[in-house]
Amino acid sequence: MNQYDVAIIGSGPGGYVAAIRCAQLGMKTAIIEKYATLGGTCLNVGCIPSKALLDSSHHYEDAIKHFEEHGIEIPGEVKVNLEQMIARKQGVVDQTTKGIEFLMSKNKIDVYHGVGSFKDATHINIAKEDGEETIEAKNIIIATGSKPSSLPFIDIDKERVITSTEALKLKEVPKHLIVIGGGVIGLELGQVYKRLGADVTVVEFMDRIIPGMDGALSKELTKVMKKQKVKFNLSHKVKSVERKGDEVIVKADDKKGKEVTLTGDYCLVSVGRKPYTDGLNAEAAGVKLDDRGRVEVNEHLQTNVSNIYAIGDVVKGAMLAHKAEEEGTMVAEILAGQKPHIDYNLIPGVVYTWPEVAAVGKTEEQLKEEGVEYKSGQFPMRALGRARASMDIDGFVKILADKNTDEVLGVHMIGARCADLIAEGVTAMEFRASAEDISRMSHAHPTFAEAVKEAALAATDDRALHV
Repeated sequence: MNQYDVAIIGSGPGGYVAAIRCAQLGMKTAIIEKYATLGGTCLNVGCIPSKALLDSSHHYEDAIKHFEEHGIEIPGEVKVNLEQMIARKQGVVDQTTKGIEFLMSKNKIDVYHGVGSFKDATHINIAKEDGEETIEAKNIIIATGSKPSSLPFIDIDKERVITSTEALKLKEVPKHLIVIGGGVIGLELGQVYKRLGADVTVVEFMDRIIPGMDGALSKELTKVMKKQKVKFNLSHKVKSVERKGDEVIVKADDKKGKEVTLTGDYCLVSVGRKPYTDGLNAEAAGVKLDDRGRVEVNEHLQTNVSNIYAIGDVVKGAMLAHKAEEEGTMVAEILAGQKPHIDYNLIPGVVYTWPEVAAVGKTEEQLKEEGVEYKSGQFPMRALGRARASMDIDGFVKILADKNTDEVLGVHMIGARCADLIAEGVTAMEFRASAEDISRMSHAHPTFAEAVKEAALAATDDRALHV
């Protein structure tokens, strides 16, 4: 029987990063993955493939809507080759997962393909295609991730009623895509197919889209996506989804209780994700799960069984790949006797629509609820020379700072390249910068980052220069 210092069940961003860090710290490490490729949901059917389709569809939209204004003329009709678009996406996925294989090899991490389940607190059974194998590990990290949630009355047939996994490999552009859920996944994939020619209707139970983010971001993204001809049915409670041949009929009650019927040829169910522990046999190791199926952990991500830890989507907190990575690193360093920490308030959130939406820290609603005295500075993207040059004028940057100390409490932005710009907000808040600190830093001109400086100036005695 092979013996290890640490074994990780699941090879998503949390699992494989934990494995690499454990190996770097001198531990003999194994990783167990039930699928043929490493990388988990993120690399295979999540973050990476969805961004590939978002980029491809964005290029197409630019070609048909904006190239002419830029002085670029394309003879003949610009057409979508969805098969090639999906093939390119798969190529990106394959290249990325092969990169993880290389990293495992480089760091001398043993990879097992099969379903890992607990035999007891130090032994893992691995059900492989050619039989079962058992390994022993002093420490075990559960990194089994999550899977798409649904509603109890919805039959996901993976053909017309689909999850994000199937939406990444459709063989045709829908005529009318009904998206149930106005969160990150639904909006991103909805925008992909809207650009490619589908009618898209988003049905959301809450009174706004991206409900977990700052209300101003939600309002602006709704406005922009309506301009892009996406339809929104907010405050609608879906009560039935029925497939009839090639049609899907969705019935929902609006906020007044009136029934609304929508008919489309595809329905994307994107109502969140739930922890995945199927087949883990956690009870054999004595590991406790909470009432939502998550693995219970303490502040060190340690379960009630002292040598077993859990990270990523399978524990409480935001279901984000980069949060899982930080947790994987933290557990590895704890096992090595170090004292790392994570400030969960400084884990940024991003929506990869265009314009992109990004945020870190407290929202305005949270500060009001907590009774914190704050000031707000906001700057519109359209006031930037760089935004006008690239025709990306939608959006703004908003900085929230403590009214008394000027410490930055939250950074919220929507606009071009905000997924990258938010790192400036994270860095500033990690070092407990004030709004004035940011306002006095030189930002290159012309850039989108200037909006961060101007928003900081606006939060500092309303001193924005270019509005």
